[in-house]
Amino acid sequence: MAYSTLQYVVDGDLATITLNRPEKRNAISPEMIRDLPAALDEAERGPARVVILTGAGSAFCAGMDLEAFRNLATQTQEQHVADAERMGKMFYRVYSFPKPLIAAVNGAAIAGGTGLATLADFTLAVPEAKFGYTEARIGFVPAVVSVFLLRQVGEKIARELLLTGKLFDAPEAHRLGLVTEIVAADKLIETARGLAHTLAALSPTSLALTKRLILRWNEEEIQRDLAVAIHESAEIRRTADFREGLSAFLEKRAPRWHGR
Repeated sequence: MAYSTLQYVVDGDLATITLNRPEKRNAISPEMIRDLPAALDEAERGPARVVILTGAGSAFCAGMDLEAFRNLATQTQEQHVADAERMGKMFYRVYSFPKPLIAAVNGAAIAGGTGLATLADFTLAVPEAKFGYTEARIGFVPAVVSVFLLRQVGEKIARELLLTGKLFDAPEAHRLGLVTEIVAADKLIETARGLAHTLAALSPTSLALTKRLILRWNEEEIQRDLAVAIHESAEIRRTADFREGLSAFLEKRAPRWHGR
């Protein structure tokens, strides 16, 4: 299958998905929201036992694409809901993927990029990688990623990360449990492939059933919480603060918040 925003390569037991918009720092576009779940579908059907997700160029994924932000200003409420639903489905597909999934974070992973990076079973990151749930800086709500972050780090830390919108480095992400291992840039893919080969030597049935078991403990709650998050993600787009944050971001100026 041909993809416009990523590369999909299979090498024996290993499939590698490379987000491939380096000129845009692999920002999430509507096309990528379609391509990534489709590539995961192909990997699930195919012979690969393990999948690596990484980025082309100097960034892993810099969050939402600028042009996608521009289009938000002209969307109807129905389009906002549909857009939020597509985003939610993409993140849930990464989280619930039945084969082992390794994120090889080669650079910045911001906002939605942090979500993609940390929802994998294993997250390897270069020391220079940056993370952050920065949505509040532009009057947005990190709704969908919050569903998973609360379960990963607990409420108190989630409040700090989501409410401050701060950027944090790979060592801090490792301390919080969002990153599995910090790896030198020149060893990142080699280390990810080594881990993949270790996993591929194990029983694929056992790994799939283990992942299904982990998912089942929280699946009903996650689906319920995602429905709420999708609603909130669409609702924030109706506010004056969101419109101001969006304008300020596009115009590269400080926002003047309205508080409504």
